[in-house]
Amino acid sequence: MARVDVIMPQMGESIAEGTLSKWLKKVGDEVKRDEPIFEISTDKVDAEIPAPSAGVLAEIIVVEGQTVAVQTVVARIETEKGASIAPPTTSSPIVPVALPLPEVSEAIGSRAPTVATSTAAAGPTPTVGNGFEERIRTKSSPLVRKIAAEHGIELAAMQGTGIHGRVTRRDIDQFIASGDRTAPIAHSSSMHAPGGVERHGPVPEPWPGDRVEAMSKIRVLTSEHMVSARRAAAHVTTFFEIDLTRVSRIRQKNRATFEERTGQKLTFLPFIIKTVVDALRQFPVLNAAVSGTNIIYRAQYNVGVAVALDWGLIVPVIKGADDLSLSGLTKALNDLAERARTKRLKPEEVHGATFTITNPGVFGSLSGTPIIPLGTAAILCLGAIEKRPKVITGADGEDTIAVRTCAYFSLSFDHRIVDGSDADKFLAAVKRGLEMFPDVAL
Repeated sequence: MARVDVIMPQMGESIAEGTLSKWLKKVGDEVKRDEPIFEISTDKVDAEIPAPSAGVLAEIIVVEGQTVAVQTVVARIETEKGASIAPPTTSSPIVPVALPLPEVSEAIGSRAPTVATSTAAAGPTPTVGNGFEERIRTKSSPLVRKIAAEHGIELAAMQGTGIHGRVTRRDIDQFIASGDRTAPIAHSSSMHAPGGVERHGPVPEPWPGDRVEAMSKIRVLTSEHMVSARRAAAHVTTFFEIDLTRVSRIRQKNRATFEERTGQKLTFLPFIIKTVVDALRQFPVLNAAVSGTNIIYRAQYNVGVAVALDWGLIVPVIKGADDLSLSGLTKALNDLAERARTKRLKPEEVHGATFTITNPGVFGSLSGTPIIPLGTAAILCLGAIEKRPKVITGADGEDTIAVRTCAYFSLSFDHRIVDGSDADKFLAAVKRGLEMFPDVAL
């Protein structure tokens, strides 16, 4: 008889904690190896975490809605069927740490019209200089450490709102806005500035007849991520109209045989991704990242593609997109999108993007100015693909009006490292590549 620990996985680099949003099994249930047993949530994904071993779920340690450090034991599995089952317990060597923010106890996606209350910490946690808690508290993200260094702030002297007092991006922003450079930041459960500072004006109050709903966990984290990303980069957006008539004809000609041969639906997006990767090779600064006063030119071409879900927006990543054919890109896109909708994405599949594409055009939007994801230099926005009357010049030099399939492409780029000329040359290369896409058998 043996018990196997189930741990909170790490969702990405510099991520020190995770939120257990929903248990898919209860104590006493049989589980199979790699069968999903609980869900975790971040600003990027709701992921189902598989069981590390087959057996019986013998003990649940971390309850729904709690945030704990990565590698924390959240449950235990008895590997022999019929072994004794322990009831859920709150007394465990691993002490879950509750969120200091208003939290939602329901599963992600719930919209119950209630106001969640803050949960209390599980108890005082001893701080040892070289202990686990101290390492978690001082290991803030690279961005937080960079901001602290730029403003001469000693992170070790601050008490943040993350796990074991870890200083988050929101904490450092609030501390800087307060104008205080001597006293550590106060522990606060407010999403707004501490100490009475109203960075964004007064907090709105509900009026009679209004309905108040607590944000879901993914909405809270997305909000924080978007604000941080907006502050981190110097956003500029440029717009191009691109004629997709040639791609449309190639797609239409090959569509039936392609879908019959591969079983995959052929859309415009694989053509666009392939052309974008070719353009990124020509303009590597668009596939780069800012690290202090250094520029990291990525050797990999990992394209994130935004997927809209009923409960939020996530961005699964096609790793090594430069090595994939149109068929490979199509298969990767459809697979990631389907698993995103069924909450079967792996944590590593929503991290590591070097460039991102968002496609609001599927909802009818003509264009947009998207926010650049943290750690990248640009994001491409695709508008609605539609037929438009265009003036074209014939072989005889005469201008005529023709019906063409077109779309507006917008590129938001980080002006700290990307000049406007490079951004425009990049989009011009994308335009040229799509308008002259080779007519080959797919």
